[in-house]
Amino acid sequence: MRTSIHTLAALIVAAFILGGCGTTPKSEEKKQDLADASQRQLDAMTTEDPNLQSFIDKSYGYVIFPKVGKGAFIVGGGYGRGVVYEQGKMIGYADITQATVGLQAGGQTYSELIAFENKEALERFKQNKLELSANASAVILKTGAAAAARYENGVAVFVMPRAGAMAEASVGGQKFTFVPDTGGGATTRAAATTRPAT
Repeated sequence: MRTSIHTLAALIVAAFILGGCGTTPKSEEKKQDLADASQRQLDAMTTEDPNLQSFIDKSYGYVIFPKVGKGAFIVGGGYGRGVVYEQGKMIGYADITQATVGLQAGGQTYSELIAFENKEALERFKQNKLELSANASAVILKTGAAAAARYENGVAVFVMPRAGAMAEASVGGQKFTFVPDTGGGATTRAAATTRPAT
């Protein structure tokens, strides 16, 4: 029974991935659309909690997923695609997948921001070595929430609901794939002033 549940979870995640058509948008127009959506959601998140801007300013880099879809009924999965920044410069694209097993029901749509404390943390992400532990949770954005946020193993995760209830922000089991921008990518504006590299 447990094997079949894990197999079903894998199939759900695969469906999200195939539906997402890969990590990098397939056309310049879609790249620009993703960059624009990412910027809009980042603006919305910093409006929701102005302290978040200061947190971003002090980070080495970040990735913003403007829309992560998560559906569940006992076995769940999630998928989203986003844009990665290092020292204020857009450097590539990433996607996020998540499979969960347990008592759960319903669906959520939310935005997710992962801030990297230092170069080492971002490099782990770029090498596809970052995976959030099973009990990992994110800060649900509301006024003042970012002021109390702390890095864990070099990363801090923030989420903002877009649709569906979000009583808790479980991000355990999330996996990420990074693909560098090869030039000619979307035009983006840096949302944060960056600190010097350390």
